[in-house]
Amino acid sequence: MSQATTLNKRKTFWQLLFSQRQLVLMSLPFVLYIILFKFVPLWGWTMAFQNFKPAKGFFDQQWVGFAKFAFLFKDKEFLLSLRNTIGMSLISTALGYITAITIAVFLNEVQFIGIKRFTQTVSYLPHFLSWIIVTGLVANVLSVEDGILNNILLFFGLIDKPVQWLATPRYFWPIIGWTYVWKEVGWNTIVYLGAMTAIDPNLYEAAEIDGCGRIRKIWHVTLPGIKPTIIIMMIMSAGHILDANFEMPYFLKNGMIEDVASTIDIYVLKYGFKQFDFALATAAGIFKNVVNILLLIVANFIAKNAGEERLI
Repeated sequence: MSQATTLNKRKTFWQLLFSQRQLVLMSLPFVLYIILFKFVPLWGWTMAFQNFKPAKGFFDQQWVGFAKFAFLFKDKEFLLSLRNTIGMSLISTALGYITAITIAVFLNEVQFIGIKRFTQTVSYLPHFLSWIIVTGLVANVLSVEDGILNNILLFFGLIDKPVQWLATPRYFWPIIGWTYVWKEVGWNTIVYLGAMTAIDPNLYEAAEIDGCGRIRKIWHVTLPGIKPTIIIMMIMSAGHILDANFEMPYFLKNGMIEDVASTIDIYVLKYGFKQFDFALATAAGIFKNVVNILLLIVANFIAKNAGEERLI
């Protein structure tokens, strides 16, 4: 490439930047926010490679290399937290996809606008509740003493005595999963309903002419029409596999379900703020983020090779 061509490209770039200076100025605060609160704190990752002591200066810390990471994979508590995190995330993600797509398809078929709007409103209102409030509601609903779920089951004679929902390990992950569905399904449904509005109505008319009923139109027109959106959402979800909800496991766990309730975030909290092992907590956090990024890249790569929609 000649020097003149390079100079022309640079000139064009700065001319374009100047012509859009209003947009650049509008975006500047957001760029500074990302740099200040997302990239600058990455300096703290150095603690994972040190035997970090807060009283010492940065240059006085003892560097230990990858010793903290090696300890993680030998620590049974961390491996248990990793298992729980993956299990809860997979259950919540799977249930979230199935229910959101199903409800979106049903709402798309509803002919009465009033019923459709009412159902949408009721279903996505829980999204605006904080997880702390949701956790309190779940604890009250599943209470052994006066929980509404136990009262209903007792009234219909389905159980002989109240079930200790929050003290039985096999119930904990499904509780987390279905609570996530209740809170987020309405909001996720909006995404798929939006994708359905972009489907060409002529496709439905052609399918009807070919003799397709409502179920076959859903299977051959609606679902293929929102397939790109489903793929993109799955790729994005792959980057959050190790981001299991923190509040619910933390506030609902007790001694009887400790082995199934502890997550990586709870592990980081325990070692970082209770045992003051900042290096180990930082190493666990780095591991979680790196794995999430790798899963996102792999999912995007698989979608690209399969000829599907992708992020980049």
